[in-house]
Order: sequence, then structure tokens, then C-alpha cells
Amino acid sequence: MNQQWSPIWFRKTNGAAPIVLICEHAAHVIPEDFGDMGLDDAARLSHAAWDIGAETVAAEMSRILDAPLLSCGVSRLLYDCNRPPTAADCIPPRSEVFDIPGNRDLSETDIAGRCMLIHDPFHNAATQLIDLQMQRVGGPVSIVTIHSFTPVYHGQPRDTQLGFLFRDRAALSQAALRVERAKGRFRAELNAPYSAKDGVTYSIVRHAENRGLPTTMIEIRNDLIDNAGGARDMAAHLADTILQATRTGGGA
Repeated sequence: MNQQWSPIWFRKTNGAAPIVLICEHAAHVIPEDFGDMGLDDAARLSHAAWDIGAETVAAEMSRILDAPLLSCGVSRLLYDCNRPPTAADCIPPRSEVFDIPGNRDLSETDIAGRCMLIHDPFHNAATQLIDLQMQRVGGPVSIVTIHSFTPVYHGQPRDTQLGFLFRDRAALSQAALRVERAKGRFRAELNAPYSAKDGVTYSIVRHAENRGLPTTMIEIRNDLIDNAGGARDMAAHLADTILQATRTGGGA
């Protein structure tokens, strides 16, 4: 394999905020090394391949908050950076209604290779970025991951518009929910439309909860951010929510 690509995108690495943003499903990019994975255009651009709108939201939040951002620059169909290498769906052969032919019948060597190319550098970069930000601010930082979800999943509509997820450390998610409910603009919930039991909290557990850092995983219904204007508006809204939450008992 002649690798000419990187799974790591950085923004605002000199940001001054006591916050680090992470966007694991930022891109639908499938490098030429992997061919077309047997996917048509609809699958390659679908919510199965990336979190639609999430990177635009994350980038704008990074700018507003003056916070560093790490994003994954390849499709989660190659490797889902919000899953550990031990997870059955870290390289999914099927995602909701989409079959992923390029992920079928992979050998242990194939899986280990994907992990080495994508998972390892991404999470090593996250650790380094958090360490540097803690040094810069002289103390703990809050870890916020940005995701989006499809309004209809396996034929079932979802009423939730914003979710704040956690496994064990609930303070920042709870504070953000209080702020959202006071604003009254979006239908916000804790641990929705997913929760830790769905295996979706790998990044925040690894990089925040295991280190005793405040954290939340933000899930945004993607019909709210599937255009630039909506994404920028949501970014401003959520940046304010996170600032209020960190200042009212949920932050570092």
C-alpha cells in the first residue's frame, strides 16, 4: 500500500480555551488505496459513511471557542475511530441499510492493518493534543466530541434533536442539558439517541473519563446541520451551551 493520506486533521492547535474538540466521523473520504469498497455514490455520501454536518459544526465551534480540534479525515467505513479495535463494528460489513463489500471477510492481518493506519495515529494524536492543551492552560480541560445522527433509522423517526452522552462522568452532559432546556429551542436529552450500552462512548471514556476529565459527546440530528447555514447556526448555539455548562459546574 502506497499511503499518501492521513487520518488526522487539526484546527486551532494554538487555541487558548480549556476545551479540546474531537470529531471522529468528520469525512466521507475513501483513499484510492482502498478502491471504491464496492460502494455506490449514495452509500459513500450517506450517514453510514460519515456524520453529515458534524465537521462544519466542529470547525466553527473551534473558531468561536478558540479551542483545538482533532478530526478524522477518512470515512468511518474504513475504520470507526469511536470504536476500539476489539469491537465487532469497528470495521462494519454492514451499516444500517448499506452493505459494505470492501469490509467482508477481512483477515486478522487486514483488520490490524486498518487499526495501525487509522485508529492508532488518530488516538495517539488525541492524547498528545489533550496533553499539550493541559500544559497550555495549566490544568484540566473539557473534552467534547461532535457527532450527528440520521433523523430516520431503520425506518423509525427520531424526535430527539440534541443528545449529550456519557458513560460514568455525567456532570458536563447534565450541565449542558440544563442550559439547553432553559433555552427551550431544541429537544435535548441525555444519552440519546444512543448511550454507553450501544458502544458509542469509546473516545470520551479513553480520553476523558479514564483521565478524570469532564466530557460530553454531542449528537446532533443531521437535518438541522446538513447545510452550511444550519451548521454555523448550530455551532454558535452549542458553543454558547458548552461555555455556560463549563462555567456552571460541568467543566474543568
